[in-house]
Amino acid sequence: MPLLLVAAPAFATVVVNSPSNGETANSTVLYQATATTSTCSKGVAAMGVYIDYQLLYTVNGTSLNTTLAVSPGAHNTVVEEWDYCGGATYVSMEITVNNQPGVHVISPANGSTVSSPVNYVATATSNCAKGVAAMGVYVNNQLVLTQNGASLNAQVNLAAGAQNTVVQEWDYCGGSMYVPVNLTVQGGGKVLSNIQASGGWNTWGQWGPDYIDCPGSCPGLAWSMAQHISSPSLSGNASQFNIGGTTPYADVLWSNPLIGQFSTQNLPDTGHTLVSSIHNFTYDAYFYVTSATVTQVLEFDINMYMDGVGMLWGNQCDNLGDGAWDIWDNVNAKWVSTGVTCSLISNGWNHVTLQAQRGTENAVVYQSITLNGVTANINRTYPPFTVPVSWWGVTVNYQMDGNYKQASNTTYLDNFSLTYW
Repeated sequence: MPLLLVAAPAFATVVVNSPSNGETANSTVLYQATATTSTCSKGVAAMGVYIDYQLLYTVNGTSLNTTLAVSPGAHNTVVEEWDYCGGATYVSMEITVNNQPGVHVISPANGSTVSSPVNYVATATSNCAKGVAAMGVYVNNQLVLTQNGASLNAQVNLAAGAQNTVVQEWDYCGGSMYVPVNLTVQGGGKVLSNIQASGGWNTWGQWGPDYIDCPGSCPGLAWSMAQHISSPSLSGNASQFNIGGTTPYADVLWSNPLIGQFSTQNLPDTGHTLVSSIHNFTYDAYFYVTSATVTQVLEFDINMYMDGVGMLWGNQCDNLGDGAWDIWDNVNAKWVSTGVTCSLISNGWNHVTLQAQRGTENAVVYQSITLNGVTANINRTYPPFTVPVSWWGVTVNYQMDGNYKQASNTTYLDNFSLTYW
């Protein structure tokens, strides 16, 4: 669990995902944290890391993700945020750094029981003067993932049951070290794959200020969708999404009904037993951004309806706004910034994974967002809302928002899947 220790005005928070208090680490320590404030209207200006009361690292914005070299021994470390109004909040952690080369796995814990996908976080050090070249994860003797550098942060899909995994590092001198991580994976979610290539997509244009669906056509807003695109594509079967027009900040929503009414996956759930049995979702998609400079917002949603109850897990990358991930507050019908930066790769593929859960009394639980291999634990909960009793099913959405001049914009989706259990 993130360590929360607030020392400053109330309503300002620093959440540290790594390292944890009391952790024993290798000489390269992974620091990941986010910050929010409600006492300064201008928000958080910067974040930094102190080690033994010396400021060693700063970054502008509301999130921090870096590795720092720390000498062996016991250390007091602090992650601090500074807002634009002169306020500051910090979290302190005691860590111990050993001087032995090797792989240090922060999560998951060896012998633990987990749900898939599993978030692997690790660092490594080496006796090689040139350092660590890359790190990777093996699952049952098969290499499934690699990342360059001396730190690793990625999600790995694992089948249900006992899994033998290994986290390994390779240095620039030809050496290698590894740590086994044996896991028990709960359940076995059902995967609906290649949704981008599925039939049955619906689409609506939306205008400000209320952003309700346009009645019929939407003058000043143009859009289109083309499927089975071979380039750019990872699978050879991507889908292209286009928006344009003359109405500033207009957006287009594409939606696919996967389960229940109008199911495109042959899962009509006429007996009303499937939808009510689902408690967890993983939304996983690769999306290609042709121009980050005109991409105002990209939105990725899961919707669930049953017994007159509606649940919407809305997640949007506010790229040209505050540059952070927003989540949807069902009760107050508004977007809430998580403070977690979403940095898009322009003219290239991005990878997003969303973990969502239906909690107690149908609460909407936002668990985590992973973008391009970096995971942010959200852990926020909102109550559901009311819908007509006749609504029954699970749908997924993809949405593009126009910028201040509604510039023409094109994105692509590929390898889009929803896992449910």
